[in-house]
Amino acid sequence: MKRILIIQTAFIGDVILSTPIIEKLHAFYPDAKIDFLVRKGNAGLLQGHPKLNRVFIWKKDQKKYTNLFKLIYLIRSKKYDCAINVQRFFASGLITILSGAKLKIGFVKNPLSFLFTKQIGHRLRGQHESSRNLSLVMALTDDKYVRPKLYPRKSDYALVSKYQVLPYVCIAPTSVWGTKQYPMVKWVELILSLDDRWIVYLIGGNVDYDECEEIREMTGRSNVNNLAGKMRFLESAALMEKAAINYVNDSAPMHIASCMNARTNAVFCSTIPSFGFGPLADESKVVQVEDSLACRPCGIHGKRKCPLGHFKCAYSIQKEQFDQVEYPEIAD
Repeated sequence: MKRILIIQTAFIGDVILSTPIIEKLHAFYPDAKIDFLVRKGNAGLLQGHPKLNRVFIWKKDQKKYTNLFKLIYLIRSKKYDCAINVQRFFASGLITILSGAKLKIGFVKNPLSFLFTKQIGHRLRGQHESSRNLSLVMALTDDKYVRPKLYPRKSDYALVSKYQVLPYVCIAPTSVWGTKQYPMVKWVELILSLDDRWIVYLIGGNVDYDECEEIREMTGRSNVNNLAGKMRFLESAALMEKAAINYVNDSAPMHIASCMNARTNAVFCSTIPSFGFGPLADESKVVQVEDSLACRPCGIHGKRKCPLGHFKCAYSIQKEQFDQVEYPEIAD
């Protein structure tokens, strides 16, 4: 096996949960050139990855299908021995079957899987998504589990070092899906329950800045800092790694924390961990409503807003359910 392509052009968390495939393939085929295909905007997750040869980018937002076929033409020119499709959508299936790879592997749920060389079963519950992804390469490697992993560079650690002078916690309070997001007022309650000596960093992307700023202002604390939009993916990973604790939703920052084996409290509102997207760090905890709700879960990935209007799966979660971290004594 000399050239291998991994295809995952979905969202940030999906790319992160595909990284165990890189680890496993590199361990078994250390001399192989492993390439990875992502959508535009996600390449930063894999920048400088020591076990990847190249990262391809599909620009879905610009002439989607023109760029798709240009990309397929480029991929075919690489003459891959194996193409591994981690997605279950038509476009990724098309890339796979037209890749020219000798061995084409993907999930049986992909609509074009009947044209793959090897189809792998996919069950939603009872298995973590990273394990489901690893099943794609089990026949090429072994059945041992490896955790998702990102590789912040020295430059990433250097850029966040200025934020790591004092003990701190990180909070990623937002989500693309409204019903995955712990309400703003509840995040404020949690922050105000923390020892006021903690430095609190609110993290996220550019689109999260305004919500993080509102949370910061609502706390009234000068030690709450809004870093949303100020850091790239790997810089956030480096910051989260050394936090005393990371409070996150069921969203991409949770998976970043898993990659860095960083202490995590993950809030699950409308979704449930048994879908296979829970935290993986050694010190991790799921925080969720304690009472059974007939309406939960209301979907696999969450919804824009609560279908019933009450959002009990989030508002019923209390700050006392989160781990509290003791502020360390610092020598003068």
